[in-house]
Amino acid sequence: MTIYLILAAVTVLLGLLVEKKENTVIVGNEKILTRGKLRNFSLIFGIFAFLLMVSALRIAIGNDYWEYTSIFSLISQNRYVSTEFGFNFFVRVCHFLFGKENYIVIFGIVAAATIYFSLKSIYLLSERFGYSFFLYMVFGIYLSGFNSIRYYLVLAVAMYAVNFLFTKEYEKFILLILLASTFHMAVLFCLVVYPIAKLRWKVWVYPILGVFAASLLAFPNFYRRIIFLFYPFYENSVYDTQTTSVVQIARCAAVLIFSLICYKAAVKNSEKNRFYFQLNMLALIVYCCCSFMPVISRIGYFLNVFHIFLIPSLLQSVSKKWLRITLTVLIALAGVAYFLMFLENCRDSGTHIVPYWNWIMY
Repeated sequence: MTIYLILAAVTVLLGLLVEKKENTVIVGNEKILTRGKLRNFSLIFGIFAFLLMVSALRIAIGNDYWEYTSIFSLISQNRYVSTEFGFNFFVRVCHFLFGKENYIVIFGIVAAATIYFSLKSIYLLSERFGYSFFLYMVFGIYLSGFNSIRYYLVLAVAMYAVNFLFTKEYEKFILLILLASTFHMAVLFCLVVYPIAKLRWKVWVYPILGVFAASLLAFPNFYRRIIFLFYPFYENSVYDTQTTSVVQIARCAAVLIFSLICYKAAVKNSEKNRFYFQLNMLALIVYCCCSFMPVISRIGYFLNVFHIFLIPSLLQSVSKKWLRITLTVLIALAGVAYFLMFLENCRDSGTHIVPYWNWIMY
């Protein structure tokens, strides 16, 4: 656990030194790299290197680590696997380049891509890189990527793709989501929900959401049948536990209340914050009303991962300096407490994230 605490402390410190502002000077038709932008690049590259080192060197860390090595082996034998064709092709390329037994390289490449898209998303979408990165770490998003490596890769890609929604480059958004779906089909959910959340919802939308939420509670078997039409392998599997997360409900509810308090100052006229706010509402509905859904987090995280951008923006909108500082500190302390509980829970939860092992010392 100590290695994770040191990693979080070092990388968050580097993140807080990143200055989120435009540092590019255009002379004629050429962009000139200024000292400020080079400094930012160096800091973020340092964060990337530290995160990648811990992730790529791990061995037997994550509850599906050895399951994935079995999948790699089956792919090398041209046998059937349940993973998507894009991921299977990627594994075959790695086998061709690095050898069929070198599974460590595959984990390293996936980790590098996941971290890259996560950091790129934070830099592009957050108004306060350091605080957003801090939340990324203490919410356990980075460490959770040691499990379900395909899912957390496409989650990072989905975050990055949202930038193209805001720049109205919709074809790039669609292409990225479709490419990501060849690694994990769950990301196709974003192809529908993210554009809907980007719209400015009218007042009449909220009663409809309420009716929809009530129907989820009243007719769970109906919705389960729909889900299993697309994902039949989840029915009665180890993932079909019909549970939800009280912690995620509490976090979504707290963010909703904070957003409503700051709605006029931070949400109403901000396209980005309105998008995050509306996704948070959908996340709250999912966690409260969809316990019948297998692996509910696979949908929930696509919706509430944007807390790492919304919370810093809400804090910045607080006009009174003393209150803004107080809330910033209190949320940071709550985040640290959550991170410590998350790590402690990893000892006994079956995630196999704690204790840390690496292949150099294995």
